[in-house]
Amino acid sequence: MALKYLVIADEVQAALEARRPVVALESTLVAHGLPWPESYEVGRALEDEVRRHGAVPATVAVVRGQVVVGIDAATLERMARAQTGPEEARWRKAGVADLAPLCARGADGATTVSATTFAAARAGLRLFATGGIGGVHRGDGMDVSSDLTTLAREPVAVVSAGCKAILDLPRTLEALETLGVLTVGVRTSELPAFYTRSSGLPLEHRVDSPEETARLLHAHWTLREGAGVLLANPIPKAHELDRELIDRAIAAALDEAARAGVRGKALTPFMLASVARATHKRSLGANRALAISNAGFAAQVAMALCQLPPLS
Repeated sequence: MALKYLVIADEVQAALEARRPVVALESTLVAHGLPWPESYEVGRALEDEVRRHGAVPATVAVVRGQVVVGIDAATLERMARAQTGPEEARWRKAGVADLAPLCARGADGATTVSATTFAAARAGLRLFATGGIGGVHRGDGMDVSSDLTTLAREPVAVVSAGCKAILDLPRTLEALETLGVLTVGVRTSELPAFYTRSSGLPLEHRVDSPEETARLLHAHWTLREGAGVLLANPIPKAHELDRELIDRAIAAALDEAARAGVRGKALTPFMLASVARATHKRSLGANRALAISNAGFAAQVAMALCQLPPLS
């Protein structure tokens, strides 16, 4: 990416040059995933969790037409507060295909998994923590998130609680396999289902420690230097929601979205808001818990990866 459009924060750049661990964080959770002020609080909590485990956080966003890897606290707060203002002031939900238009216009954007993965790879970051990745939407096999194709071609390990529960999980897992994305369970042999720890979908590979994960990633990138990895880390057991409750909430949200004609990028935030209402905001607490858990594990893996020989 041309330096004109890529800005790496001084702390992040210094860590990379010193070969210290860095973890990328997305910004759609702050701008679109949670209401104010929880959005800002979670954004700060994710960065604090990465630091607690000895790594440097790098929250990614498009800020006034530049892709910034490591936004400061003031920018994070401005992004979170914007969702309380008029629609035109809110930060655009930015996938990888939206980066060029936003940069050309000098606009602001909150990066999704695809855009964050793309930016992290350009900055030289190997670990990225998020809540859950996108995938194949229920009922429409052609509605597929660019998260999957981006992950297939960028050398970044994404730690998530599996895929968002509102998706068609069997078809999403099949799409990951088709794209050649190594999907690995973290202390589990099943694909996590975001709000719940299991989905009934078996995973062929698993790891049981940050050190084992780092060794796997090192071998993977030695063999396939341009391919990503999905590290599926289940939600902490204490915060897992009842599967029947979530299934009912998602079914109701799908009906509501269909009646309202909501599709494309607007569907995920619409569905998450509907599920939050149906679960009396219990889903918001679960979302926060799993995102923080993923940030902590990503930091531990980044630390362990730094102890191995440098990748070329």
